[in-house]
Amino acid sequence: MAFTHPGFLIGLLGIGIPIIIHLFELRRPQRVLFSNVEFIKQVQLVTARQRKLKHLLILICRVFLVSCLVLVFAQPYIPAPESSAMMTSSVQVVVDASPSMQQQGENDQILLEQAVLQATELPLAFPPAARFWLWPGNKEPLSGAAYREAVEQVQIDGQSEPVGVLLRQAQAQRGGQSGPLFVFSDFQKSNFSSSSFAALDSAQRIFLVPLAAKYQANVFVDSVWVDDAFIRQGADVTLYIRLKNGGQEPAVTCGVKLLLGSQQAAAFQATVPAGQTTVTQVRIRLQSAEAQLAQIQLDDYPVDFDNTYYFTLQPAAQIRVVELSETAVLDRLYANEPLFAYQHFTSRQVNYQDINSANLLIMRELTSLSAGLRDNLRRAVQQGATLVIVPPAATNEREAYTQFFRALGVGPMQWQPAVQQAPVLQQVAAPDAQNTFFKDVFAGINVRAGMPKAAPVLRWSRSGTDVLRMRDGDNYLSGFPSGAGSVYVFAAPFSEQYSDFARHPLFVPVMYRLGMLSYQQEHQPAYRLTQASIRLKLPKSTSRRSTETVYQLVQDSIRVIPGQQEQGGSLRLDVPAALRLPGFYRLERGGEVVTTLAFNVDKRESDLRSYTAAELRQMLGNKYPNVQVYEANAGQTIAGRYKATQVGTPLWRYFVWGALACLLLEGMLLRWPRRQTVPAAAAA
Repeated sequence: MAFTHPGFLIGLLGIGIPIIIHLFELRRPQRVLFSNVEFIKQVQLVTARQRKLKHLLILICRVFLVSCLVLVFAQPYIPAPESSAMMTSSVQVVVDASPSMQQQGENDQILLEQAVLQATELPLAFPPAARFWLWPGNKEPLSGAAYREAVEQVQIDGQSEPVGVLLRQAQAQRGGQSGPLFVFSDFQKSNFSSSSFAALDSAQRIFLVPLAAKYQANVFVDSVWVDDAFIRQGADVTLYIRLKNGGQEPAVTCGVKLLLGSQQAAAFQATVPAGQTTVTQVRIRLQSAEAQLAQIQLDDYPVDFDNTYYFTLQPAAQIRVVELSETAVLDRLYANEPLFAYQHFTSRQVNYQDINSANLLIMRELTSLSAGLRDNLRRAVQQGATLVIVPPAATNEREAYTQFFRALGVGPMQWQPAVQQAPVLQQVAAPDAQNTFFKDVFAGINVRAGMPKAAPVLRWSRSGTDVLRMRDGDNYLSGFPSGAGSVYVFAAPFSEQYSDFARHPLFVPVMYRLGMLSYQQEHQPAYRLTQASIRLKLPKSTSRRSTETVYQLVQDSIRVIPGQQEQGGSLRLDVPAALRLPGFYRLERGGEVVTTLAFNVDKRESDLRSYTAAELRQMLGNKYPNVQVYEANAGQTIAGRYKATQVGTPLWRYFVWGALACLLLEGMLLRWPRRQTVPAAAAA
């Protein structure tokens, strides 16, 4: 047996107090009256024996009482094999505050509350001088009382990192301390694996505390999408909603409502088997050109942290098309379609501001390519624009084009030798229907009826995307990635001497497809709270009107200034830690609302499949001897089990009961009635 506070053993000297009292009482004379002295000797013998035995028992009770009280303060315990743990001065604690910890346990208590209750008792297993690191939250050591207050303030956080990441971060912050590390979590299979232990220090003792939840259903929105890349105002569009059941029980007739703004657009019921998905189609129509704030609300209990999915639907803006050529040819192609906003510039009259704001730039057979024009075109492509290059037949600007290709990262390009006579036209091969470029383009059209012909003036060996090829295998139209945008290059001019492609039925769908591929959404319909950063394409009108440089995310009374970097019409925002709850957040600058962003809980949190204690032990095997698994519902607190297995078995409570028993026995002895002896003379 060992003692936590051996200094209190000096209190055993107090045993002398009842002994002194006992000896003093033996010296006190007692008067006994008898009517007949015949029996005085017998009476004296009997009375003395009883009194001596009674006083001896009282003395023993008092000695044991003092001893038990002293031992209670000294806190004796039976040492465990690793008794050095008692000297631990630093303890790390990880409490998983992810949304999945809102599940109900077997006792109908949510898992986070169970974790908090277990974590607050840990100071009982360590010396009063021990210091605690709570992760996430406190990166500085806390005393036992401050640690308890910090644990009780832990709340669900939508931005909480996966427990495997928290485990590595906590160990990286321990500052060379060798104390134990406790992890309270539900250990979801979607974001925790054995690889989480690979980078851990094998010298630290790690204790995993899995919190088991009830088997239940949990339906959540896995994803939403539309059947058309361009949502037009006032036109019907099909919205696809994929629901998934992340629980272990089937969900029967789960109610689903779709809200556009404050109005309900659709309502239905869905049955989703455990671990499976179902897709539902809903017809909607956007009546306004403004972005619509949409919600999908699920009637799914008791797990309700993911019952609302937030997203935005933005009607497509016009695609800005700029043609750079000596004569306008594509005006009838794009100007007649309301989807496009067409402009034409010559090489001598160029508005660089319109070039930088365009989605699709078509440089058709320019015979003069200045350095300023090349720089502005390259800058527009780097910022996300699509550039289509139709080479000229003239040879005087080939060197400028070669430098331009090199600046864009396109090529290498090889120019064909100039010919004096009319070039020989070759037939273009039929397009591949499996090519994603031609998705939904050839409905009802026989593309093999006749293909255009061309005489290439450019050749290249490799590209990012092959769109059209010649019959001999050379490329006719290919795409190249460049910065945030794309570059498409035709192998031959559009003039009749080199190609009849501009008069072929394939010309319109190809040019329309190039325009549609150049369109980029300003932002995604929805984001996750766990994303480190997001990137937005700023509206050009906003950039021109506002001179304020600070962007803010606003929701009701919450106003947060995130880390931000604006460059070339693109804005990068760091998702701030203050965004803990899902919902809609307005992006403002200088009091002007730039756009509205929707944030949701990471869908991995909705997958409730978790590792049990047995599965965690099987995962660890013999590879990680420094990691142990404690069950939270094993009839003993985690602090008690740790102290029993790592520190020792505490005995102080037994001495408390011993002290109470001594007090009770002493009271009974003191109140025990004396034996009444009737004198013989009185009896006569």
